[in-house]
Amino acid sequence: MRVYLPATLPALAGLLRTGEIGLPPVRGYAVTPTLREWYSSGNIEELEYVALLHAARASLRLLAADLDAPRRRVVLAAEVPDVKLLPGGGFGEPALVELVAPVLLRDIKSGHVDEPTASPDIAAAVAALPAADAGDDDARFTVDGAEAFELLWYATQELADLIS
Repeated sequence: MRVYLPATLPALAGLLRTGEIGLPPVRGYAVTPTLREWYSSGNIEELEYVALLHAARASLRLLAADLDAPRRRVVLAAEVPDVKLLPGGGFGEPALVELVAPVLLRDIKSGHVDEPTASPDIAAAVAALPAADAGDDDARFTVDGAEAFELLWYATQELADLIS
């Protein structure tokens, strides 16, 4: 199953250094039965794109927790056996899953990262998260504005170039 893992550039550096992502459970986003029900008319590519967008939004929260991380969203696409997955979401987060085993570097199939020019807008979105969570419409607009930037696709052999 394809799973999209929210990350940051420092987390990517850690993956490249240690060969695995965090200790289980690891939160990710995938095409779940709940997501299929939520987007009943979508094909698999559309559903995977929605899961990737959910992971990109979760990456904003990781950036909020790491004040030193460069303000670029990072999503890692991994291929993991279905047996590692536990459904984690509901209609609030229909694509959410938890991986019960570590994600190894060899499981990563690609990376998706903001271009450097998106950094000011990503920083503004991270700063607006608390107000957006509290219901502020202007802050929600700022957070949603981060999604105007398409994440750039990187092959696994290119990921090290992002942290050097």
